[in-house]
Amino acid sequence: MCGIVAYIGHREAYPIIIKGLQRLEYRGYDSAGVAILNGDLKVYKKAGKVSDLHDFVKGKDITGKIGMGHTRWATHGEPNDRNAHPHNSQSGKFAIIHNGIIENYSSIKAELIKRGHTFNSDTDTEVLVHLIEDIHEN
Repeated sequence: MCGIVAYIGHREAYPIIIKGLQRLEYRGYDSAGVAILNGDLKVYKKAGKVSDLHDFVKGKDITGKIGMGHTRWATHGEPNDRNAHPHNSQSGKFAIIHNGIIENYSSIKAELIKRGHTFNSDTDTEVLVHLIEDIHEN
């Protein structure tokens, strides 16, 4: 299982998202991450508990009124920083969080590698965000 929380509104997103992740931590506790949109898309993720993520982002730019967060229970790839969600597309324009299993991710990944995509994780979710970007661009 995994936990997903998102916020769009007039308040700062990070405090709302981190509180939501703390409440959802029982659904996954091997890693956690957030994506915050404030002009640029910023993604912060960390293996371990939500408190490890919260400590990791101290001093970093977490401002923005749009964001999403994820707490993970690994299905593809071992629990570590690079396999934590959210995952970015190749350009960094898109980020995605996903709960579930993409059965045909390996064949999609092979095709995207042929098209020049480089992957930074061992997850099926990263394949999905690369596919979305590939479709968007082509």
